[in-house]
Amino acid sequence: MKRKGLVLAMVLLMVWITACGNRGGADSNDPGANDTVTVWTYPVHGTYEDELKDLIADFNKEHPNITVKTEMLSWAEGPKKFDVALNAGNPPDLYFHSVDGTYVNTGLALELDSYLTPEIKDDYLPGTLELGQIQGKQYGLPLYQFQWAWGGNKRILDEAGIDWKSIQKNGWTWSEFNEAAAKLTKTLDNGSKQYALVTDGTSLDFIEMLSRNNGMIDVLDETGKFQWNDGRILDTLSFIKNLMDQGYMPKETAALAPAKRTDMFYAGETAIISKAIPYYDVMIQNRNKDIDDGKVQGEKIDFVLLPVPHNDNQPAATTMGGEGYVAFKQKKDKGEQHAKNTFLVMEALSGAKAGNSANELALPFVRQSQADLFKGKELGQQVNLDAAREMAKHIAMPVVLKLDIDKASQQKQFKEQVVKPNIQALFSGEKTPEQIAEDFKGKGQQMFGQ
Repeated sequence: MKRKGLVLAMVLLMVWITACGNRGGADSNDPGANDTVTVWTYPVHGTYEDELKDLIADFNKEHPNITVKTEMLSWAEGPKKFDVALNAGNPPDLYFHSVDGTYVNTGLALELDSYLTPEIKDDYLPGTLELGQIQGKQYGLPLYQFQWAWGGNKRILDEAGIDWKSIQKNGWTWSEFNEAAAKLTKTLDNGSKQYALVTDGTSLDFIEMLSRNNGMIDVLDETGKFQWNDGRILDTLSFIKNLMDQGYMPKETAALAPAKRTDMFYAGETAIISKAIPYYDVMIQNRNKDIDDGKVQGEKIDFVLLPVPHNDNQPAATTMGGEGYVAFKQKKDKGEQHAKNTFLVMEALSGAKAGNSANELALPFVRQSQADLFKGKELGQQVNLDAAREMAKHIAMPVVLKLDIDKASQQKQFKEQVVKPNIQALFSGEKTPEQIAEDFKGKGQQMFGQ
């Protein structure tokens, strides 16, 4: 009897030890278990790091058992670091980015549909929750709608008699832009050149925005059909070459870095800058204050948000999408409760108070609760906020949200390997629009079979 009692006591002791061991692990399905959720993010705006701390502090009041570990990445090096972690099978639980089909292709992106409550879905403004989906499945929660536009110097536009208010409201065609560019390009009293438009020679946004405004939503359409193989892309390339030939853009555009493009805008050497997000309004207001305080030397600028001009025979199309948090699991899966905890953190970093990011960046909100909380607190000038809302009516939904994973990956490869060197060759004058259009057509046939 004593031996049976001893065995029973040992069994009970082992059960108790096992239960205690499971209580603190991330693999436990006990919602009260301690857990750690990792977040990799970026300095979304000037005070985002402080905002993030406040959001996490609020979250921990309700969920003291969940530790949120954050890492602030640099815009320059962060993407590379994330790609290494993802390829190694150990990405962070949450990563600040737009959803990407290549992430889904790894099998590590966490599908969120089972965690979305009706209350969360109903809070998102029409068309915004879809910005975090790939082929109808939810992988991310957008924090704001990014928006690409052009930006103007009000003084220069006014001096040239450009009706920028009408342009903000009604848009403008390529022909109308060329007419304006002729008025905006001149030699200044000090002998330097004032250009109508400046862009950098290293990124693809310039040709992407213009081709989108010539009836091509992207290299592929949402069905996966190759678009850059007909007269529309040749027209787009020819429009850009004419800007160079007429002297509306600097001849050295191919060598211009993004920082130099911005410096030229600040120095009054160009009337219009591409690309210009609505946040430029806030940035330039802050720069003007620094000039008043003697911290910065230069001319104060009154910023004007402008839509990208469209082909005379095509409708306007605004480049927009969603950026926010994307959720991941790891090759060594931490279990369903950890996935639920990850979503809880994700929702906390994307809720009403998180709308401050959209407000700071002068970008459209994605949730009604955000719009309500920050009503009357907008930081951008009203004329530019109105222009951004007008442009949002012509949103070109990102085609990658509809493409299958392989097509999305092929499109990304085409842009890096084919489009980027060709647009630089166009800027430098090494290749003609006709040569580049033929190269697009041939490489498209090779890569897409079309």
